[in-house]
Parts: sequence; C-alpha cells; structure tokens
Amino acid sequence: MNNIKITNLSFAYSDASDRLILKDIEASFEEGEFVCILGQSGCGKSTLLRLLAGLDLPTTGEIVIDAQQVKGASLDRSVVFQDYGLFPWMTAGENIMLALKQKYPKRDKKELKEITLTMLEKVGLDKSVFKKLPKALSGGMKQRCAIARALSVDPPIFLMDEPFGALDAVTRAKLQDLLLELWSKETVRKTVFFVTHDVDEAILLANRIIILGQSPSSIIFDKKLSDSVHAGREDVFNNPEILKLRNELIYNINKDVIEHY
Repeated sequence: MNNIKITNLSFAYSDASDRLILKDIEASFEEGEFVCILGQSGCGKSTLLRLLAGLDLPTTGEIVIDAQQVKGASLDRSVVFQDYGLFPWMTAGENIMLALKQKYPKRDKKELKEITLTMLEKVGLDKSVFKKLPKALSGGMKQRCAIARALSVDPPIFLMDEPFGALDAVTRAKLQDLLLELWSKETVRKTVFFVTHDVDEAILLANRIIILGQSPSSIIFDKKLSDSVHAGREDVFNNPEILKLRNELIYNINKDVIEHY
C-alpha cells in the first residue's frame, strides 16, 4: 500500500523575501488514485509536486507515505517534467538506462537494454529511437521517452508536472490517451499526481481533482469523481454530469481569483 498523508504543510522559499507559497495543506490520498492538481499559474502546483517528490522539503508540516516521512527523493516516486528532462548528450536509450542502473545496479547492460527497448515499445516508440539523441526527436517523442524512463523503474507513485503543456493539440491528446491506457491496465494501479491548468485535461484524466487557491495556497476544492465522468473524450462537452463538473471547477477557480483580486 502507498497511502499518502499531508499534514499542516507549508512552504516558503528561503531567500530574502521568505515568500509563503503553500499554507496549511491537509490531505490524504489512497493507493491507485489519479489526482489532477488544478490552479492558476504561480499558485504552487509545481511546488506541491516537488514536495511530494522530495525534491524540496516543507517549511512546516510533513508528507508521510506508509508511515515513512518524505525526507528526500526516492526511486519509489518518479517525476515527468514539462521540459522532458532528457540529457541532450545521451541517446534516448541511454537516458532510460541511466534510471534503470539506479534501480537495478546489479543487472548487466544487456538486460537493462532489453528492459529499455520494451519500455520504448510500451509508449509507442520504435526500437530505433534507442540510438537517437533528443535533438533528433519531436516534442511528443521526447515526452514519450521521459514517460518510458519514469515507468521503467516501476514506481508506485508517478508525479507529472504539466507534461503535455508544450505539445500541440493532437500529440497532447494521443499522450493523454496513452497515459490513461497505461494506468488503467495495471494490475496494481500507480498513484498519479498530475499538475495541469487545463480543466478539460483534468476531467479527462483524473478520478480525483483538487484545486489550489491563490498564493499562499491551500486546497479550496477536493472532489472524487464517479465512473460516469470518464465516459470518454467524445463526451467531455456532451455528458450533463461532465458539463456540471466543468462549470463547478471553473466557478471555484474564478471565485477564488475574484476574492483575492
């Protein structure tokens, strides 16, 4: 089990301003939830993700995963960033194998390469991509490589920071569908935290949506979605329940903006 509990969490940058970004975050998440984090730019969505990853530490409060306090990064929590995070001097395959070497230090290079090739195929890429440098790949291909790298170490918790934000609409839709397919087909589903500012993307992907308010941010909305909300992409603008949820999300985001204007 990988249940997550966030208690009294606040975060401020330790610089001259000491500006408080997050304040009094309280939440619990169950294993296998797909959580989308919504909110205006600058509200602390990415900061919360970095705290979950252990890349930053709370100013106050704590994040506990299965009775263990998060005190740093871990291979149990993989992160996919918007800018792909691929080392440009390494091939796509070498980028993935670098993560695998950390996870499986005793396995030989041949075995790690086989795992890498399997992961490339799993995210819809040809095996020839293994030998290509990131500069030779499209944005969608780079992000598929980043997803393959994160999945290759088989983490129970998957953290994604606006991973499709820089992609064109068609590529973005394909990767959204790929992510949902990979997540839904797992015997034991990963717990996914997905940062986005796109309400429709959140509705399409999540089975739980939280909204962060204006900085210093706290959770102003938290809702678990029923199965009927995931009727499919074609129903996002037709299903009455989805339209009601969409309006509810937009209302809460805008209401908070107006209140802090």
